[in-house]
Amino acid sequence: MARGRFISFEGIDGAGKSTQHAWMVDRLRRAGHTVVATREPGGTPLGEKLRALLLAEPMHLETEALLMFAARREHVAQVIQPALERGEWVLCDRFVDASFAYQGGGRGLDWKKLDDLSHWVLGDLQPDLTLIFDAPVEIAQQRLHAATSNPDRFEQEQAAFFEKVRAAYLRIARENPARVRVVDATRTPAAINKELEIIIATI
Repeated sequence: MARGRFISFEGIDGAGKSTQHAWMVDRLRRAGHTVVATREPGGTPLGEKLRALLLAEPMHLETEALLMFAARREHVAQVIQPALERGEWVLCDRFVDASFAYQGGGRGLDWKKLDDLSHWVLGDLQPDLTLIFDAPVEIAQQRLHAATSNPDRFEQEQAAFFEKVRAAYLRIARENPARVRVVDATRTPAAINKELEIIIATI
């Protein structure tokens, strides 16, 4: 059986990646594909418990990174890898790039430590395609504030934090041109959907 396809959705809070994740899940299912829709942190019962801690509890930066990767290890072992081996499509709302962007870029954790954790937890597993939904921080924050009445620990961060996260995402895109596509998230959902239709046809 052919291996499934793995697509990750990334971007700063408020950029619209979750909306587009849901759209593509529906689009691929209507096209007849078996799709596993999942998210990070989370994706498993244990991962969701860790997510609740990560989004609510203050903690040391390295504790935060380690818990992210602990949830990811469980996620890969229990959900992602089995689905890919079954030939299914896996669409994940955030994956390992989020750790480099948020803990590395936003919080300033040494990327070498994140690299080491990534190699340990993931081996050679990477998404076939990563979509980074990019928008200026001001626009993303306006959207976030309009849509969220009870922001989590990350969503409460200041604009300067998200500027660093955005810069890290763009660095990831520059360093991984074969895997990463940057999508202009300032456009209407319909315009973004049209671009994603073209991207789907190429993978």
